Amino acid sequence: MDTKFSVALHILTMISESKESLSSQALATSVGTNSSYIRKVIALLKNAGLISSHQGKTGYQLSKSPKEMTLLEIYYSTQEIKHIRLFPVHQNSNPDCPVGKHIQGAVSPLFASAESQLEKELANQTLEDVIDNLYKQVKQKRN
Repeated sequence: MDTKFSVALHILTMISESKESLSSQALATSVGTNSSYIRKVIALLKNAGLISSHQGKTGYQLSKSPKEMTLLEIYYSTQEIKHIRLFPVHQNSNPDCPVGKHIQGAVSPLFASAESQLEKELANQTLEDVIDNLYKQVKQKRN
């Protein structure tokens, strides 16, 4: 299972909300992974223009405000293909079988519709929504 998207959300939230500069090791400790994986995700975020860093300084900055950063653009920054493909259809169905011959055409429109709805939903949500949810979680745990 690919977790780069959720790790990217974790990293971006920490960068946004931390008062101090965070190293890849500090981010890795929070995420619960190794710093080389964090550096890979950070490289993807930098390539997408979502964060920046300065040579010789520890830490990262968001390139725009959390309310301007959609979850869809964050998702795309972590993926090789700029299209949501959650439900790939299996290949090599038996063309001599009535189901095998037509299953791809039968399920593909349904999958495409669901993936399109997810893209719309992610486009309407921002990093600020994630941060707001984080603070709601913190508040609930205190009560």
